[in-house]
Amino acid sequence: MAMTIKSSPVLTGESAQIFLEEAERNNSQPTPRLSHEREEQLRELDRKSREFYIKLFGE
Repeated sequence: MAMTIKSSPVLTGESAQIFLEEAERNNSQPTPRLSHEREEQLRELDRKSREFYIKLFGE
């Protein structure tokens, strides 16, 4: 059964101008980066998760 997809509202006037200015301002800001320590923590979490999965279900 197909569902109707509602269209997104269209910004006009002052709301549109504010949105564009905010988007341009955000675009010029640097992208946040993870620290080396956080990257290592995520790698360790990933490794442990994979090991746990293998213990539960095998390879």
